[in-house]
Amino acid sequence: MDVNKFRRKIIAGNWKMNKTVSEAVDLANTIKRELPDGCDMDVVLCPPYTALKAVGDVILNTRIKLGAQNMHWENYGAFTGEICATMLRDLYCHYVILGHSERRIYFGETDRTVNQKVKTAINSHLTPIVCVGETLDQRESGSAKDIVSTQVRESLDGLNVDLGKIVIAYEPVWAIGTGRTATPQQAQEMHAFIREVLSSMVGEEIAQTIRIQYGGSMKPANAAELMSQPDIDGGLIGGAALEALSFVELIKSLK
Repeated sequence: MDVNKFRRKIIAGNWKMNKTVSEAVDLANTIKRELPDGCDMDVVLCPPYTALKAVGDVILNTRIKLGAQNMHWENYGAFTGEICATMLRDLYCHYVILGHSERRIYFGETDRTVNQKVKTAINSHLTPIVCVGETLDQRESGSAKDIVSTQVRESLDGLNVDLGKIVIAYEPVWAIGTGRTATPQQAQEMHAFIREVLSSMVGEEIAQTIRIQYGGSMKPANAAELMSQPDIDGGLIGGAALEALSFVELIKSLK
């Protein structure tokens, strides 16, 4: 049985700290207009917090879903500058990106804090997109699989059957925003390894249902080849998601 046929593709655009509200509305409107009919995959837009409401209004009642780029693990409290799952649900968010390498590198997030956030997201009926991945030094030293295995196990600790409610994004840190991309074979090797780790945690049956995105400089020119690999179920798109036509072209290349 070709199990990957039963994992619905998912393409999520991570806009990071880009786009004013008016720019975000223009981008979302163009994506909505240009997205091909019969697009048989989940499409998610993750604008900055300031544009969540405006982008959500644009894509309301369409097949495009709204996602946030981060959240706190508490649902309220004295956490200046943070945002919680309840607030995201109030804006009709369906997804939230957690543990992105930029959050880990620049803001000190750890597997433990990611784990807390994942549990809160699931309890709040948000689908977490949980990011894992190694740096260039870690890959070149031969420790990439050890690093990724630890991130997967600790970020998802204690979830058990709830693991079936998440999406994982493998993002080789050395390929984010650098123009470098893992070869399809390199990406597939790590995606398959991640699925093996998941299988050891919750069993093969659940592991085979979990979608694993590739998140390292996927663009229209390489998306189809990457997505043809048996364990690559989607993409977490950065730079190519900031231009409507490149984002739509990437999706069209996967039909």
